[in-house]
Amino acid sequence: MAKRTKIKELLNSSAFGSEVIVKGWVRTFRNNQFIAINDGSTINNIQAVVDYTNTDEALLKRLTTGAAVSITGELIESLGKGQKVEVKVKQLEILGDSDAEKFPLQPKKHSLEFLREIAHLRFRTNTFNAVFKVRHALAFAVHQFFNERGFVYLHTPIITASDAEGAGEMFRVTSLDFDNPPRTEEGHVDFKQDFFGKSTNLTVSGQLEGELAAMALGEIYTFGPTFRAENSNTTRHLAEFWMIEPEVAFADLNDNMQLAEDLLKYVIAYALKTCPDELEFLKTRLLEEEKQKPQDERAELDLLAKLNFCLDNNFERLTYTEAIEILKNSNPNKKKKFKYLIESWGADLQSEHERYLVEKHFKKPVILTDYPKDIKAFYMRQNDDGKTVRAMDILFPGIGEIVGGSQREERLDLLEKRMNEMHIPTEDLYWYLDTRRFGSAPHAGFGLGFERLVLFVTGMTNIRDVIPFPRAPKTAEF
Repeated sequence: MAKRTKIKELLNSSAFGSEVIVKGWVRTFRNNQFIAINDGSTINNIQAVVDYTNTDEALLKRLTTGAAVSITGELIESLGKGQKVEVKVKQLEILGDSDAEKFPLQPKKHSLEFLREIAHLRFRTNTFNAVFKVRHALAFAVHQFFNERGFVYLHTPIITASDAEGAGEMFRVTSLDFDNPPRTEEGHVDFKQDFFGKSTNLTVSGQLEGELAAMALGEIYTFGPTFRAENSNTTRHLAEFWMIEPEVAFADLNDNMQLAEDLLKYVIAYALKTCPDELEFLKTRLLEEEKQKPQDERAELDLLAKLNFCLDNNFERLTYTEAIEILKNSNPNKKKKFKYLIESWGADLQSEHERYLVEKHFKKPVILTDYPKDIKAFYMRQNDDGKTVRAMDILFPGIGEIVGGSQREERLDLLEKRMNEMHIPTEDLYWYLDTRRFGSAPHAGFGLGFERLVLFVTGMTNIRDVIPFPRAPKTAEF
């Protein structure tokens, strides 16, 4: 098979007069001579010009939107506006026909809701070409960031018997017969007869296993799928999503905050550097979307300005207690404009509170620390006040919480006491407690929800639009 040249390369070429082979999918065919072709290598199309007077009419009729084509031709300087080069067609082959009457992606604007219904085809739109190119760049940058710093990439289990968050919202994994499961004398399902000999579920986090490795390898990170059986049908929640979770030995909360800030700035800068066309397209798309909103609901910054805003500002660091005072005395709280009013210390902050701190009060990304222990997980290091833990959340404009982490509780007696208070069986997590029995040391880590990061960088507004095939309540298509 003759070697094709990717459209991305051709658009940057000036080898006029050379013969090239282009393969891709027809976006549009107009005036019976201009074919706009895209092969996925770039968000931009290349134009191929066919001599319709000397081309079989039956072949021209097959040049429909979505058809796959192979074109051999001469690379020439374009006379039209908007492109530097085009291809003068010498030989045209239809690799795969596309029925124009049935193909759902016509050359017009489609709603994101409609495209979610045809997620198997939405990759062929400019919007999703851009989104998934940016997603790739961010994923690559995450691995590059940790690799440059000597971290070990750890693959933690997807099937696990532990609940790292203690929330209980998990998908069970079983090979037992649903209609007639074996039962104990007490009438309970007998999981001893299950595949793993115990009750197992899809992981909600790789953190606990990550801590085990960090206490020997020093610095590790995980980057894999996690699952929550939480019945949240919102624009910010998925049942299956990807998490980045570093764990670092001999680190405290300050080290943890700095690592997270460095990571976020690194990956955003990498996306800006490597996806300029895609981000420019997404910026324009977002500006068009904003025009439909009332003036007071429009974002102050465009997409590129928002991303640079995060790079140009040091993240503001303050305690939960300081944040509660700011929120209690804020105009939205006093005028009862918050959906959830802040009345007292101990309130669990909602997205509206987090966004107020970032977008209105500080006008920069914010790191909140030292949360009440009653609203945080069992493994977080307890402060001397007996009320708070060494937790941290990073809040971003337009999205709220993007990172959650903590210094971990390295003191065995305090960790066991906290687990008992929260009714977490210590015998089932003996292996986790062993890291505190044998050479315990201060350590810290955090979780970054990858889809929320992609949501932020692309400017998309629904998390189902930044993962190829979203899994959510009543949604498991494709």
